Amino acid sequence: MSKVALDFRNTNTLWASVLVETLVRCGVKQAVISPGSRSTPLTMALVRHEQIEAIPVLDERSAAFFALGLARQHGKTVVLVCTSGTAGANYFPAVIEARESGVPLLVLTADRPPEMRACASGQTIDQQKLFGSQVGHYHELALPESKLERLAYLRQTVAHACARTVQPQQGPVHLNVPFRDPLAPIEDNATVGLDHSITDEFFSHLEGVGSGGISTTKLWQRAISARGLIVAGPEIPADHAGYAKAVGKLASQLGWPILADGVSPLRHHPAGKAVVVTTYDTILRNEKVARDLVPRYVLCLGDWPTSKVLRRWLEQSGAEVVLVTQRHDNRDALHGRTRQICAPVESLVAKIKGKPLDGYAQGWQRLETMARSGLTQRAWATPGIFEGEVIAALADALPKATPVYVASSMPIRDVEYFWPAGRQGCRFYFNRGANGIDGTLSTALGIAHGNQSSVLLTGDLAFLHDANGLLIRPKFTGSLTVVLINNAGGGIFEHLPIAQIDPPFEEYFATPQSVDFALLCGAHGVSHHQVRSLSQLRKLTAKLPAKGIRVLEVATNRELDAATRKRLFTQVAASLA
Repeated sequence: MSKVALDFRNTNTLWASVLVETLVRCGVKQAVISPGSRSTPLTMALVRHEQIEAIPVLDERSAAFFALGLARQHGKTVVLVCTSGTAGANYFPAVIEARESGVPLLVLTADRPPEMRACASGQTIDQQKLFGSQVGHYHELALPESKLERLAYLRQTVAHACARTVQPQQGPVHLNVPFRDPLAPIEDNATVGLDHSITDEFFSHLEGVGSGGISTTKLWQRAISARGLIVAGPEIPADHAGYAKAVGKLASQLGWPILADGVSPLRHHPAGKAVVVTTYDTILRNEKVARDLVPRYVLCLGDWPTSKVLRRWLEQSGAEVVLVTQRHDNRDALHGRTRQICAPVESLVAKIKGKPLDGYAQGWQRLETMARSGLTQRAWATPGIFEGEVIAALADALPKATPVYVASSMPIRDVEYFWPAGRQGCRFYFNRGANGIDGTLSTALGIAHGNQSSVLLTGDLAFLHDANGLLIRPKFTGSLTVVLINNAGGGIFEHLPIAQIDPPFEEYFATPQSVDFALLCGAHGVSHHQVRSLSQLRKLTAKLPAKGIRVLEVATNRELDAATRKRLFTQVAASLA
């Protein structure tokens, strides 16, 4: 791995040179720069890079139209750079023209840091979304920091901005770029040691990112010989079974295992002969095993799974990542060495000769068997009903092809932890865009309305937060069974460090409640059943009613269940050889 020509003299020079190197790797060759102080780090980095033609133009209005002409001539993205204040406003007419005529421009407006805004600081205006709807994408970069993880964020964000100048259609993109002093390349010691961490490999995955996409031929050529895996994140395709079949075929062609999120169709539909792993969160808690399993190539489908353990492991792996999504916005919260393909996954099932499962995939398969067995054997040795048991009971009992809506917070996580891979074909739904509990009941009713008999898996707080959803009952046509896990508060907070600090934990985070759900349901004409045992739960969910709303309340112990999860994961992870 070779070093790249970055400027390590101070934090700003390093930040700006990583930004410019990313532009170059994405195919940018020309930059039009207007003079100014706040943009000094950008100007210096652009002028310094031998693969950039940096052209100075005094007047920003002329600069923008000149850049427009360059972009029209070459059909490639051209960068515009100006200082803070009204300078960027002079770009507006050219930005509008670029929008209307589909010309790729990347506008970089330097800016004061937040503490210098809205306080009569010189040459400072509100530059947030300066061009409004006239740009296809806007983002304000973080303030520069000499940390590898922040530079990875910068690399990914700038690469995404380049891609957005050409996808899904050509046009202008705006990045607001704040800097603190010193703006000149004055040496300090803030970047010591980073020169050994940022090599050519840091940028090597960026080829083609800003030129309209990745050649799938090149993708497979690199992937087929790599030690890789597929991460199947939360996804709601039109055809759940067809999606699982396509991904399974792809995995078999590559000889890779599939790590399937709890609400991915890969967890619930046949995937051919592919290795489907469901216990990755537990497996990766064993540090030695996690080190041994580090991949070099990752194909992520949809969004990243919920598991923080998996996310952290992938983030630290340094693996090359291809993120497959039909969205065109930036979908990689891990800021990895990531390329994004905006296409349905079915389109990626190429005609590959394929290869048999290697030792890597077989290792995952062996660990999956051990971890699933360990979780099953240990989980039931608890007093009362453990929340993980509720998940397993539903997985066993629900009729085939049942639509299941899963609430955020603990239910979505327990599904990821405890729902085994199966072939019952349940179709899972969820609101994981913002990951909130808002509208849980109402969304589930919308999914069940006019549909086959459906199930909502929710906690007590999510249910109460949307209790007015019960007002929909008179207009509701269909059947919804609500499996209500009542642990008298917010169970997810028991897994956070704040749980050790009480007060104020119990009152302000766990927010215990003592609602009588039978009375609440009765007030709305909704049937309510208090579930006393797992056998009763299985019986009540094995055959779902044809119409109406009913609530099956399962009482659990919030603190005990949090401790049980931790014990289970620790014991099972430690048992893996």
